[in-house]
Amino acid sequence: MLKVGTKSNLKKTVRHEDTAKYVKSGELNVLATPVLVALMEETACKNIKLDNNLTSVGTFMKINHTSPTPEGLTIECIAELVEINNRELTFHIKAFDNAGEIANAVHKRFIVDTNKFQLKSLSKLNIDL
Repeated sequence: MLKVGTKSNLKKTVRHEDTAKYVKSGELNVLATPVLVALMEETACKNIKLDNNLTSVGTFMKINHTSPTPEGLTIECIAELVEINNRELTFHIKAFDNAGEIANAVHKRFIVDTNKFQLKSLSKLNIDL
């Protein structure tokens, strides 16, 4: 059951494969923003417990990535469900390394029927299931 105020967290140690240079989102060996965004989404998803045949899809992310994190440091993301508006879920997410906050974000997810959503996606290929 979804409840405003529910929090979840995830930790990740920054590896070479997580750097901006490696994922080609920049030239430095620091945590890449796309990797951070993915971790933030994963952290929010940990918060969501839905009935069978339902899932959520990301629809919006506004992020402020304010501080670099080098390889080897561990980051922690904390996501809080702050609003439920029918099928739209809004999260506030913060990320930290050992020196303090490195990012904050607003993230929205939408609850969908898994099968209907997949069929809608596949219809773009004109595939019948």
